[in-house]
Amino acid sequence: MAKSKEVTVEEKLRALYDLQIIDSRIDEIKSVRGELPLEIEDLEDEIVGLNKRISNFNEEVSNLKEEISNKKLAIEEAKELTKKYTEQQKNVRNNREFNSISKEMEYQELEVELCEKRIKEYKVRIIQKKEVISTTNEKLNSQETHLGHKKSELKDIVIETEKEEELLVSKLDEFSNSIDANLLKAYRRIRSTVKNGLAVVPIERGASGGSYFTIPPQRQAEIASRKKIITDEHSGRILVDAVLAEEEKEKMSKLFS
Repeated sequence: MAKSKEVTVEEKLRALYDLQIIDSRIDEIKSVRGELPLEIEDLEDEIVGLNKRISNFNEEVSNLKEEISNKKLAIEEAKELTKKYTEQQKNVRNNREFNSISKEMEYQELEVELCEKRIKEYKVRIIQKKEVISTTNEKLNSQETHLGHKKSELKDIVIETEKEEELLVSKLDEFSNSIDANLLKAYRRIRSTVKNGLAVVPIERGASGGSYFTIPPQRQAEIASRKKIITDEHSGRILVDAVLAEEEKEKMSKLFS
């Protein structure tokens, strides 16, 4: 029976970096798409709030109009009572009755004045509320248009990236199956704990990618030899040399073009 070929450290490093390239591209797609649904959700919530505000103001305007109608009825009633009291004054028997009716007439006159004052106040408040309703409607229309654009933008992105994402996910499964289970577990653990999900990074200008910590020349030489898997002592990321990284980027670019 033929002995299965042993996978070299270099092959493991290349496979891991290929996996990182695929994962990073999927992250990028999700990031671009991921912000839009949140923006759409915020806009939808804002639109619900604006509609509620307009509804409340319309209800307040309706209540004020009803109050005006009530005050107008009260004015008519007061005027009718004043007419009645005027007729009664013609038939009074003494000054006490006359003075009593006069006080009632004064009260009705004051009631008319107060009602007219309230009507003026209510009319001013209606004008103010209608101005707010108009401004809120303008904002509502603007946000609804904005929402439409955002939904269209998201739809375009989904259509544009859907096929690419499907291909990436299929390749992700394919590449994951080619990596040792323990190594894959370690890669995923590192990815879940580091910034931007970068678990495998190349050396850039003498430091690990995304880090400001310099790697000693001897350590860099070890990484470039590709004889063992080396991690950055500061971030825990798996390190690869710049040449290997560039080669794999080019290879993956051709694969997905």
